[in-house]
Amino acid sequence: MSNFRGNHSSHAGPVVLGSAALALTACATSAAPAADDDRPLVLTTFTVIADMVRNVADDRVQVASITRPGADIHLYEPTPDDLVRGQDADLIIENGMGLEAWFRQFTERLDAPTARISDGIDPLPITSGDYEGEPNPHAWMSPDNALVYVDNIRDALTELDPEGRDAYAQAAADYRERIEEVGTYLDTRLADVPDTSRALVTCEGAFSYLARDADLTEMYLWPVNSEGEATPQQTAAVTEFVRDNEVPALFCESTVNDSTQRSVARESGARMGQTLYVDSLSDPDGPVPTYLDLIRHDAEAIVDGLTGTP
Repeated sequence: MSNFRGNHSSHAGPVVLGSAALALTACATSAAPAADDDRPLVLTTFTVIADMVRNVADDRVQVASITRPGADIHLYEPTPDDLVRGQDADLIIENGMGLEAWFRQFTERLDAPTARISDGIDPLPITSGDYEGEPNPHAWMSPDNALVYVDNIRDALTELDPEGRDAYAQAAADYRERIEEVGTYLDTRLADVPDTSRALVTCEGAFSYLARDADLTEMYLWPVNSEGEATPQQTAAVTEFVRDNEVPALFCESTVNDSTQRSVARESGARMGQTLYVDSLSDPDGPVPTYLDLIRHDAEAIVDGLTGTP
């Protein structure tokens, strides 16, 4: 088993074709909706959700993201153009769990109904920092939780467009299968990692749900990106943890500066793993133009870091 895609060769054809098609349309995720398109417009808060909606929508609705590829969802500020696009929305889909702190000032000026796709997920609390005790909003990073997202998207689209019920149900079922493959891959490939080294050490604490599902201890430099850089105390604690547990690899996310984590790696003897992606997809020609690309990339990077083989 050399890598994730190789482990699922029986699905290689459909998965590759689906990813290619999504990559071709990903550039439209944050683009303004077409004026001559009479399909309902679904507006999402960020690119990850937009892509998930596209996979369930079966091309029956237009989908656009308020934020664009590469944007930090935590600190986003809506623009006048966003408000203009929002006026035409038939449905707005948000993550919830306090992720989109800016979202209320956006929706209070709009008349479209809003669906929260994290509903039904048992939230894990943020365990330190200014947001201690509040729900960790990064539930989509867990393949198990992503299945709840898919079901909620299916239900929201069905309510918006009842005639598409069967199409949404079939597309959601197909999408669930591809997401489940990622969870199975993680469980299988991480099974032999020693208990003392079963740790996921990142810059932001965005992997609580994935770490729980994969039976990994989570350690991070700061709880959420909006809190800024790690304190000397946090950096020292992470360095000590990595050294004491002989954690082989450390990670950082694409939207933050990894210099502190690289310092931890030098001090502890661990190596830096591949960059992880969380809050945003890339442009169509980038490494993670779709949500499935994102979680597959992160799964392979984590397996590679902790086992030495993707």
